[in-house]
Amino acid sequence: MNEVVHTCPTIGSNVEEIVLRKTHFLMWDIGGQEALRSTWNTYYSNTEFIILVIDSTDRDRLLTTRVELYKMLAHEALQDASVLIFANKQDMKDSMTTVEISQFLTLSAIKDHPWHIQGCCALTGEGLLAGLQWMQSRATAN
Repeated sequence: MNEVVHTCPTIGSNVEEIVLRKTHFLMWDIGGQEALRSTWNTYYSNTEFIILVIDSTDRDRLLTTRVELYKMLAHEALQDASVLIFANKQDMKDSMTTVEISQFLTLSAIKDHPWHIQGCCALTGEGLLAGLQWMQSRATAN
């Protein structure tokens, strides 16, 4: 949101509110390390959106990402959640396209959750607003 922040992997969780044209989103950033994944379901209650941020240059972790995404989508508490996938690092020359990522994650097989994949570059902010606007359109439609 017009601010560059130096980051490190999330340990536990962080909470932040983002306001986009009078729509308030309370976002929980949950650590993705393997040791923390078993705690994810404690955050699922009343979740309207899952935002999954993917490193578009990291082909080795895509299989794990697919497995974890489908585990989340199968959870009863997330049955009504929409899914926004940010394909980050689109500015890198060896990054996968959103089409490649979508195919590898078999996103077209997801029929019971609205989903959107958005290419982005967290360093410049490119693509972030478009993804949030998709979320806003879903939130105001409901």
